[in-house]
Amino acid sequence: MAGFGIVIGTAALFIVLSGFSGLKNFSLEFTSFSDPDLKIVPTTTKTIPFTAAQKQALTALTSVAFYSEVVEERMLISCENKHLAVTLKGVDTNYPNATIDSILVYGQWFDSESAQIVAGWGVTTELGFGIFDVAKVIKLYAPKPGTGQISSVKGAFTSLKVSNAGIFQINETLDNSQVFTSIENAKYLLNYPPETVSAVEVYLAPSVDEGTARAEIQSVFNNQVTIKNRIQLNDALYKMLNTEHVAVYLIFTLILIIALFNIIGSIIMMILDKKKNLKTLYNLGATVKELRAIFFYQGILMTVIGGSLGLVIGVLIVWLQQQFSLLMITASLAYPVDLQWINVGIVLATILVLGAVASRIASQRIAKTQLNA
Repeated sequence: MAGFGIVIGTAALFIVLSGFSGLKNFSLEFTSFSDPDLKIVPTTTKTIPFTAAQKQALTALTSVAFYSEVVEERMLISCENKHLAVTLKGVDTNYPNATIDSILVYGQWFDSESAQIVAGWGVTTELGFGIFDVAKVIKLYAPKPGTGQISSVKGAFTSLKVSNAGIFQINETLDNSQVFTSIENAKYLLNYPPETVSAVEVYLAPSVDEGTARAEIQSVFNNQVTIKNRIQLNDALYKMLNTEHVAVYLIFTLILIIALFNIIGSIIMMILDKKKNLKTLYNLGATVKELRAIFFYQGILMTVIGGSLGLVIGVLIVWLQQQFSLLMITASLAYPVDLQWINVGIVLATILVLGAVASRIASQRIAKTQLNA
């Protein structure tokens, strides 16, 4: 019975860790095609100058496959008296086609020479417009820079009438708050000079060391910018997922600890059952330490056998889920799991440490007073 509890506890811990790893990878999968390898952003201001000389120097770097200029700012989008605050992301023609193909679900990408946008699914739903919906007027509003009293809405905002060419879908947050357009449209709305951008998204060449690329890029910008990778761009998401991972591990480790109490109980029952035999061995010259070692190693053996069997069952269940999609979230989406060797190591280390502690506690029940009684 004690071994059965270890088997179930070990299998449950491994399955839960594999399931959470799958969910984590599923959540981060969107960042792999929506975020660049490195993003050059201003350190103190909202914009950075990006001169022709810097463009030429960045293009010449062997570590950089290509880059895309970005102008990004919060502004207002309206349609038929409905208004919504969104993040307008203006991108140039170098914006990767792989990203466009991955995120675009309806329509087409905007024409860089026209007043067109590609809006998120949630934005189009909230404001009620579709693709090339000529019956509805869509406008973007950006506040004009400057000081003084506002005399009219027209004087306070720069506006641009646009048409929606397509709908993208990345994740709920971006779908509800982001709109793409050409960098020229974004610069017009924000009144940016030609050589001013909000960021530069860099895509590295294959097998390039990130640290080397960072140093080369910083030299182009005279170390006056901040460079972030995908993890740094999504640090809040990574921290949340890692915290949840630790919490799930601790919860199921607690369940495993409860299961290991069965080992303590089983060993203590064996000690009481074999009390006469233990006295005989003690009288024949066996020390208390040696007698304790017998039951300690017996507990370790139970842990290893039960843990190994539970791990095999857990690996088999996870593999079956990967191959045959036994558990579905929706009709077309299987529950994501990820079979990782690191989870095997974590579960093995956990069960061995806890099993050793439990066996040690139980074996300490053998004392000289009992053997001399």
